[in-house]
Parts: sequence; structure tokens; C-alpha cells
Amino acid sequence: MKRAAALACVAVLVMPATAAAPDDQLRVGFARPGGGYTVTVLPLETYVARVLAGEAAHDSPPAALDALAITVRSYALANRSRHRADGFDLCDQTHCQVLRAATAATDRAAERTAGRVLMRDGAPASIYYTASCGGRTEIPSAVWPGAADPPYLPSKKDDACGGGPVWTADLGAADLLRALRATGFRGNRLRQMRVVARDRSGRVAQIDLEGLIPDRISGQDLRVAAGRTLGWQHIKSTAFDLQRTTDGYRFTGHGSGHGVGLCVIGSVRLAADGKSAADILHRYFPGLEIAPLARQPTTAPAAAPVVVSLPDEDEGERSFVDDVMSRERDDLARTLSVAAPPRVTLRVHPTTTSFEQSTGRPWFTSGAVVNGELHLLPLASLRERGVLERTIRHELVHVMTDSVLGRRPLWVREGAAVYFAERTQEPPPTPRAACPSDAELLHPVSIGALSNAYARARACFARQIAAGKSWRDVK
Repeated sequence: MKRAAALACVAVLVMPATAAAPDDQLRVGFARPGGGYTVTVLPLETYVARVLAGEAAHDSPPAALDALAITVRSYALANRSRHRADGFDLCDQTHCQVLRAATAATDRAAERTAGRVLMRDGAPASIYYTASCGGRTEIPSAVWPGAADPPYLPSKKDDACGGGPVWTADLGAADLLRALRATGFRGNRLRQMRVVARDRSGRVAQIDLEGLIPDRISGQDLRVAAGRTLGWQHIKSTAFDLQRTTDGYRFTGHGSGHGVGLCVIGSVRLAADGKSAADILHRYFPGLEIAPLARQPTTAPAAAPVVVSLPDEDEGERSFVDDVMSRERDDLARTLSVAAPPRVTLRVHPTTTSFEQSTGRPWFTSGAVVNGELHLLPLASLRERGVLERTIRHELVHVMTDSVLGRRPLWVREGAAVYFAERTQEPPPTPRAACPSDAELLHPVSIGALSNAYARARACFARQIAAGKSWRDVK
């Protein structure tokens, strides 16, 4: 699951989705080399044994394997709807949990702990684990802005981890610029990069990027940007110091992964010191109960009204994105006097290149609707530009008005989206500007050209609204 974010699961399913699996089975999407997934239904305990083979430290003592088995099972059951948009439960990549061929040791651990999960309020708890916390665990919101910080996922010193591994990475300024531009930052030269803020755990919170727009990035988003483009072996965590070199920057750090929840290295050392699986779990997840999962009647789950597909490193923001989508959808339904769509699917892309290839639109459009699905640029790019929630609302307007406006000139559709994406609808500016052509909106030559076309579309739309027309009658 969380040792590296090597692959974002946004490929398209190439096989028909299987029916919903019962509680003791999981539908697992195995990534195919050419893209897409092969879906296989696995018994829950087979799945746990195979994840242990992929995620546990080499030669882990039995108590460490047992603690991780309960953690893996809890994580799987709490997140089994993660790939609902793709027609299965969980993938076999770091986006969910990595599977390998089970060993005798991992089979025994799954068998010893069969059916036991970490519970909160009668349901599997939403938990995390990390390869190495580097000596101090982290709270979720420090990694994924907007994530909840439940009391069982605290930031606290972890003597068992020992602070390792210690690592150093030298990255050229040109390579870092390439990675940042792939994430949506603009500029031709990274003149200076420096740490300007750390969180309470000591990890890097904010970095200034002199010469780029936006000019600031979080430590986690920098790690993700570098990992996607340059490889995940370089910046292993956000617990690092930064030093300028002749042609780039030296990162000197410790730990591996996001640092939230159970520390795999720490659990191995605790087990070696004689701690039980229960001791380990109570240390890393204080207040959670370890209990058998009560069997529920096997029923097909109702289709979720909001289905979100996120890259690995954004998974901690799922609740935040779900909340924004639901809130904006419901508010727009009231504003537009339409029924909320029964199902809305959002796909967040890991890079600008992925967005452009999937939508056929330039990166500076920020979002697009393709075949009824919303597509967004990477969350980090939209957040740093301060347009994340507005972009979601803009694209939702398209989804909710297209049945009426779909055959109108493009300026009507885009004008409606810009107009209703704003929280307050101000009157159009003067003097009058010509409404943009479809070509200006579909094939803008620059971000400035698109902004100008949007502003004119909005003004044309707003003028007819100000004259007393309903949005349904603008043409």
C-alpha cells in the first residue's frame, strides 16, 4: 500500500466488471502492462496473505505479521468501494495494496488473525500504514489537506522506528523543473527553492519556488511531483533538509512513506522485543478495538451518487473531495432548479499529460467533461492556483445543464458554467464584448486567450440573465 506511490490507478477497465462480491471476498483489479485491469475475485484471507507478501518487511516476526494482517484486512474492508468507478473493489498497485505470491509465513498470519479487524463505531476503521515513520508518526491532514484527523491517528514520537532509513538525493534543477511543470506549474526557470515552513512533526510543509507560478508547493506535493516524473526512489519522505548544489538541490532526509498510522519497521522491532500483535496495534492506533467482523447480509451495494477516482497520493483526500462534490452538486440543484443527477463520476489525473491525453484539452482548461464524467488536473495544481472548488463547480454546471443547453452555441454552455460557478452572480461588465466563437473556446492558443474567451462568454450569458431570461432560454 504505502511504501511508494509508483503508479496511479486511472487506467480504463478492459474487462467487464464482476458482480459485487460477498463480505468474505474481494474483486481485485490486476493492472495489465498495456493498461486496464483483469478482475479476479479472491477470498478475503487469500487477499490478506498476498498483501502481506507485498507489503511486510523481510523476515518479519509473527507478531509483526499478525499486526499487519489485521491492518491490511481493516484497510481493505474500509476502502472496498475505492474502485467502484472502475467496476471492482481494490487494485493490486500502491494505489490500494500491493499483492505478491503468498508465502507459508503470510498464509499462517492470515489464518491466525482471520476475520479480525480494527473497529470504530461498529465498522472497520479508516486506517493507514507506512514503511517507516522516520521516528515520528504523522497526522493525515498534514499529508492530504482536508483529511480528517481522528484521535487514533496521532502524530507522536516513535522510538521503535529508530529514524531510519537515512537517505540523500541529488536532483538537478532542470529535472525538478520538468517534474513541476508536469504537475501544472508554469515557468521556464526554477531560480530558487527553499523550505519556508514545517509542520509540528518537523516534516516539510511548504517550499517556495522562485520563478514559477504558483510560487509555493507543499512538501508532500513536491515528493509526489518528483516521484511521478523522476522516480520514487529519490525523495522518500517529507522529513528532509534542502541544500543548493552547483546544478540543483540535495535532499537529506530520513523515513520512507507518508508516516501516517502503523510504522512497518517500528512494528518489526516491537515484535522482536516481545510485543504482541495487540500491543503493536494499540500503540499505533490508540482507542481502536480489535474485533471479529460481524457478517452482514450479502446485498448488492446501491450505486453511489458521487464516484471519485483518485491517484494514490491523493487518496487521503477522498472524504474532502466527496464532500465538495456532494455539497456543490446539491447547491447547484437548488440554484438551477433541477434534480441532482443520480450518479456523478469524477476522475482526478496524476499529471497534466494524463489529463490532456484523456480529454484532448490543454492543461490550462483545468477541468473537462468527457462522456458525462468530470476530469480534473492534479489536485495540487488546482489547489496551489486557488481554483479547486471553483473548477469542480464549473464542471458540475456542465453536467447538470447539458441536457438543456447541449445544442446551444458553446459560449452559452461555457458562459453558464462560469456564471454559476461563481458564488455571487454580478452583473456583466461594460462595454459590451463580442461573444466568443466555438473555436476560441475549444482551441485557445494560451491561458490568457482562454481567460478572455471565458470572460466574454460569461458577460454574454449574464446580459441575458440580467434582461430577465431564465438560464434555460439563453441562446
